[in-house]
Amino acid sequence: MSRVLSRRHFIAATAGAAVASSIPSAMSAQSGGGKRPNIIYIFTDQQSATMMSCAGNKWLKTPAMDYIAANGIRFERAYTTNPVCVPARVSLMTGHFPDYFSEQKKPVRENSGGMRIKSISDEVRQTTIAAFLKKAGYDLAYGGKTHLPGPLNPKTLGFNVLTRDERNGLSDACAKYIKQKHDKPYFLVASFINPHDICYMALRGLTFDKPAYAHGRRPGAAEKRLLEAMKLPEGVGEKEFFEKHCPPLPGNHELQEDEPKAIVSLLTRRAFRMNARKNYGDRDWRLHRWAYCRLTEMVDKQIQVVLDALKASGQEENTIVIFSSDHGDNDSAHKTEHKTLLYDESARIPFMVMHKGQIAAGVVDDEHLVSNGLDMLPTVCDFAGIKGQSDPRGLSVRPLVEGKKPAAWRRSLGVESEIGRMVVGDKCKYIKYDAVGKEEQLLDLKKDPLETKHFTSEESHADMLAMMRSEFSKWFPDA
Repeated sequence: MSRVLSRRHFIAATAGAAVASSIPSAMSAQSGGGKRPNIIYIFTDQQSATMMSCAGNKWLKTPAMDYIAANGIRFERAYTTNPVCVPARVSLMTGHFPDYFSEQKKPVRENSGGMRIKSISDEVRQTTIAAFLKKAGYDLAYGGKTHLPGPLNPKTLGFNVLTRDERNGLSDACAKYIKQKHDKPYFLVASFINPHDICYMALRGLTFDKPAYAHGRRPGAAEKRLLEAMKLPEGVGEKEFFEKHCPPLPGNHELQEDEPKAIVSLLTRRAFRMNARKNYGDRDWRLHRWAYCRLTEMVDKQIQVVLDALKASGQEENTIVIFSSDHGDNDSAHKTEHKTLLYDESARIPFMVMHKGQIAAGVVDDEHLVSNGLDMLPTVCDFAGIKGQSDPRGLSVRPLVEGKKPAAWRRSLGVESEIGRMVVGDKCKYIKYDAVGKEEQLLDLKKDPLETKHFTSEESHADMLAMMRSEFSKWFPDA
């Protein structure tokens, strides 16, 4: 049975002080003076925090992910720096917010903006996750999806690229690498594509009644996986499928009250997204949720191959396994799919750390706010026995993983998006949308966890609004 951490800590007066207090020296980082651990980062694409059976989702089974959770710690309040692929991945490599790389009239808040990064400074080049680990004497290996601009491509940064396959070929290549003899500790990134293939349901206009491609189009590899995921269980009819097998609509399926114009603008600019909102019926949305579960189970099987290889290597207890995703999927919440939005379905992600036999097992931390993009770099460096820092607001989660009480922890967390910026607090969110003029929202996650309305103008929330405006100005002083 999981035990839930009940510690609650707040950020220090300065972010730099918080980082310094949370990252041990290289000597103390090597637990017990033993050999430095291998580090494996297993990375999925477009997986929401709730898309694991260990997170309480009864509509899918993810035994590989559950194994990581059962033998380590699962952070319930982890967020991406930006809920879309390229910006999130830029953060993971650099430890910076994507907008750090923006130039005048060239924002890095969506995929095309991220791919416009043509150069990086020497300071950034020397403080990427790869640069730090190379200095620490680690071998670097990367396999699978990249979706990064040239200067931050894994090969450019010094990774040994095992394969560009994003599915079964990736799991096999990682398994082979893990089982090899290693003279030095290694940092391996296994970047799987799924459950990202769910994107093609709306992109290709697929519905429950028309689950096939129009105009003679031949589906590619990703689309074939989606078609497979959309199939009903063998021997199950439509009535039984919807009564017993298919996930129901979520409690926040209807549009948010006073939905921001920025969201409508985004959906309108991308016609397939507005088409899904206007034309999908309940069966189509539920089929989307069904396929999303099946694609998540597909990637879980691929992750199992990696975990099995780690066990077979005899190095499981000398290997840190970190599991996360770049962002989530809206999964029919508020009649939306895909990503980009600042709802929890899109912005909150799984984040788990396993060091089997070396840390408490089955821990669920539902208090500490974790940023995948900001915190991955200092965390990995901490486990490698060095101090790594780029954005001083990034924190190592190692003390939390090892059950220690850090001197301080953040009280809020910033998230960027193509259509605005957000700060997540203890039990609330504050969002400033800027895609269609200036719009602000205060969301109360305690009273309304499904984000069905906002509390911006309510007198009862005036103090909370003032506090979150203040927190926002700390994270985004120029917004």
